[in-house]
Formats: sequence, C-alpha cells, structure tokens
Amino acid sequence: MKLGTKGRYAVMALVDLANSPVDQPKTLAEIAENQSISLSYLEQLFAKMRRRGVVKSVRGPGGGYVLAKTANKTRLSDIILAVDEPIKTTRCSPDTGRGCQPDGSKCATHELWDALRQHILGFLAQVSLEDVVEGRAGQIVQMRRLDGNQAA
Repeated sequence: MKLGTKGRYAVMALVDLANSPVDQPKTLAEIAENQSISLSYLEQLFAKMRRRGVVKSVRGPGGGYVLAKTANKTRLSDIILAVDEPIKTTRCSPDTGRGCQPDGSKCATHELWDALRQHILGFLAQVSLEDVVEGRAGQIVQMRRLDGNQAA
C-alpha cells in the first residue's frame, strides 16, 4: 500500500491551518516552517487544493490561505483526492479494466487488496480535519464499531 508525501503533507499543512483562528489567513511560509515542508512543494499542493475548493486564498497585506469549509466539514478524503494522491493497494492501474498479470487478468489477491483500498477511502471520508486537530482520528473506527456501524 502506498500513500505518498502529497497526501501526508497536504493533511499536515491543513491541520496546521485548522489550528489557526478561522478568519485569520496563514501564509505558506508559516506553514512550511511549522511543518518542515518545502515552500515550493506546499505552493504546488495548495494550488491544487485551491482549484478543488479545499482552501481559499486571501490576497493583500495579511493574506494567505484559509479553509474553504469549516474543519468539521473538511474530510481527509477531500484533501487527499484534491492533491491527486491515489490510494494504491494493487499492482494494477485503477480504472483501466486490466489486471496486473501479463495477459491482463487480475491476480488471485486483487479483490482482497482492492477491498482494503475501498476501506481506507471509506475511513478517510469519515474522518474530518477537526477530528485530527482534536486528536479523535484514531477513535473514529472504534466509535463506529460500538455503534454497530461499519467504517467502509
């Protein structure tokens, strides 16, 4: 399974942003310094997130970035998908209809790994940025199980 730096860094940066006062824009330079992430890399990520409506830019003195929605309405899946970070659990290329075998068929474990990918995406869709900021992200699945719900 692979989740690259784009998704991880985007979530880290938005947690930093969510920890700021709601109406106070934060500069990418501040976020880069706080999170030890390259400023040029953050610029690329925030451009993608702005286009996808995850963040809004504020121009002028005191400008920077703010969340487009409140932290409790911003899902981790929105962030990860905004930066074009696929959740890859199989060797196959998703959406091609071809498997990873030389003849184009799917391997014997394809359905297992694809179900895991769906589970991960479902989990990320249930966790809000606020859950991460408040330290509740690890409890989400446990709470769903206690309620008798599945997190998928």
